[in-house]
Amino acid sequence: MKQISILVPVGDVSLSCIEGPYTFFNKSNEFLMSSGKPPLFNVQLVGLNRKGQVYDKFFTIYPDIAITEWDQPDLIIIPAVKGDIHGMIEENSGFLPWILQQYKNGAEVASLCMGAFLLGATGLLRQKKCSTHWLAANDFRKMFPDINLVSDKIITDEHGIYSSAGGNSFWNLLLYLLEKYTDREMAIRCAKYFEIEIDRTNQLPFVVFKGPRDHQDEPIKKAQTFIENNFQSRITVVQLSILFGIGRRSLERRFKKATYITVADYIHKVKIEAAKKSIETGRKSIDEIMRDIGYTDTKAFRTIFKKTTGLSPIEYWNRFNA
Repeated sequence: MKQISILVPVGDVSLSCIEGPYTFFNKSNEFLMSSGKPPLFNVQLVGLNRKGQVYDKFFTIYPDIAITEWDQPDLIIIPAVKGDIHGMIEENSGFLPWILQQYKNGAEVASLCMGAFLLGATGLLRQKKCSTHWLAANDFRKMFPDINLVSDKIITDEHGIYSSAGGNSFWNLLLYLLEKYTDREMAIRCAKYFEIEIDRTNQLPFVVFKGPRDHQDEPIKKAQTFIENNFQSRITVVQLSILFGIGRRSLERRFKKATYITVADYIHKVKIEAAKKSIETGRKSIDEIMRDIGYTDTKAFRTIFKKTTGLSPIEYWNRFNA
């Protein structure tokens, strides 16, 4: 029997990331029993204490047990947290040494969506891969520069530590874990029951690019604004270097430090974001959209579009065009 501990944190938490895993693993037990197999999962809600936590003003969840009473989980699930992340980590700091100790004792640990911030605070992710909601990627990189954030990935799995991407992507991690603990047949059965798209690998189609502005490098902010206002034109690093009076190497170094990506990648992302919006809301052909954002090479455009969104232009059109 695998002991699964779903944390019940203090503060603002995504309720679905507690209820979802609880329902998922209990339903998996039902499917196992209907197949003539014994139930595999014992699911418990674990809190800092047994006090009920109120979420979204309406819902109260009472932990089954407190961390001081429970020290034998096989899998710890950290749900998504919201609001003031620094405050959330402080309020839930009592979980951190407990998670660390359980991992040392052989437990696996999985974070769902922005639960990655609590997982990151344990120190377990140093020099390891992790994913989280794409919207929080820059904040995560700033808070945990020693963690290898792979924000395009739906799932990471490294040395018994798992993470999932944003929103409902946690269902894909639950399927992944179920297949690992049982078999493919059971994972498919649950995927059909919960209507989850199995084997989804990245969250790129859902990302909305917005260059970070919370840095203090004013010339780089001006360069960002120039790129965003002139994406229809061909923009080069040399052009920006001359325009803002910064040496090319210095510009590239400062730009990446401020925005976490290169100048060239920033230009491409701004252009592709404009193309995505045009595909979603307009009536122009893909070739017209390509020319509107300053590309003339069809092959190059398709390559960059797929690298950025995970889909070809026509696949994106078929999925998102109104």
